[in-house]
Amino acid sequence: MSDRIDAYYELMDRQILDHDGRMVGKVDDVELEERDDGRLYVTALLSGPGALGPRFGGALGTIVTSTWSRLSGRTEPARVEWSAVASVETVIRLAVGRTTVALDGFETWMRDRVIAAIPGSKVDPG
Repeated sequence: MSDRIDAYYELMDRQILDHDGRMVGKVDDVELEERDDGRLYVTALLSGPGALGPRFGGALGTIVTSTWSRLSGRTEPARVEWSAVASVETVIRLAVGRTTVALDGFETWMRDRVIAAIPGSKVDPG
């Protein structure tokens, strides 16, 4: 993997797959750190409504973020440490399993508490 990337074009909105090729989530934002030499480095990939809401901005972004925070009980978006990234291709491949990064908390909550309550939804919790 190259040590230089264009974070906007090579990371944003890309699917994240675990080491077995299973879907983990999508990159909704990136966390950057400025080093002593003035260069920016990606430290984490952020995913889910907590990361996506601020990208919308304005009232819509506030509604998305605050609704997500209220329903999930979290204030910080789900994150994947950059050290877990194995490769950056048309998808982001991780060197770890999806349970290690646990990005699907909000989706699991929605499936178990909202979708499963809909008659005929036939949600398989596994």
